[in-house]
Amino acid sequence: MKRRVEPVYYLFLVPTLVLFTAFVVGPALVGIFYSFTDYIGVGTWSFIGLSNYLALFDDPAILQSYTFTLGFAAVTVIIAQVIALGLAVGLSSRIRFLASLRSVFVLPMVLSGIVVAYVFSFLFSNTLPAAATAIGFAPLEQSILGNPDLAWLSIVIVSAWQTIPGAMLVYIGGLTAIPADLYEVSALDGAGPWRQFRSITVPLISGFIVINTILGVKGYLGAYDVIVGLTGGGPGTSTRSVAVTIFGGFTGGDYAYQMTNATIFFVLTVLISIVQLIATRGRMVRL
Repeated sequence: MKRRVEPVYYLFLVPTLVLFTAFVVGPALVGIFYSFTDYIGVGTWSFIGLSNYLALFDDPAILQSYTFTLGFAAVTVIIAQVIALGLAVGLSSRIRFLASLRSVFVLPMVLSGIVVAYVFSFLFSNTLPAAATAIGFAPLEQSILGNPDLAWLSIVIVSAWQTIPGAMLVYIGGLTAIPADLYEVSALDGAGPWRQFRSITVPLISGFIVINTILGVKGYLGAYDVIVGLTGGGPGTSTRSVAVTIFGGFTGGDYAYQMTNATIFFVLTVLISIVQLIATRGRMVRL
């Protein structure tokens, strides 16, 4: 017997599909269309075929932005996940003021990225150099934001600081779902905290690790506001991400070329997500 779909489901589904198509799918298809033209954002245009795509792969500035973005995303996702998991384990234990501590650690997640970036920009440009000068630590007496070799560290620090709370909450949800009996039985068998963490905790929250990693990589690949607020893509082009490059081109009369860049970047992001899912298939444990 065919199951009847309640009309109320369509009441929620249809408006969402219409809005998603109008404001996401539609503009994306228009952008892909313009990537095959010489459109500058205004005026007339003409088809130029694959010229933008061929030029993109020979553009050193574009290649540099991809190198920075991929490297930044890889480093930040590892740092953020390790710290988030450590905090989640600590905040899932029986300690005093647990609710208050969780609230404090979640605060960075609700703050605007651009505001956070400006605050940290002041700290990196003034407070940190002043403190380094006071204690005689020469490497940090100058702002790292002006150092092409160190500026990327500031972006990693701020991006991780802002995204750790969200990942931590996911891990806390996974940890609370693990039966306490497993730890009690393992303790009777002589397993210490580290062995319990390796043999019980990590395997049973592997699904949550996958979720956090995929979401983290996706978010870091699209990093924009933190970079604009901290370095603006500088010094020079040393911290210019793909997103910063794309938006800069939109306002600089390079619309079609950067739409080509955006299309390639979208495909790359999808491929990375698919690879992550395939690589972790079969490792997600259900409790």
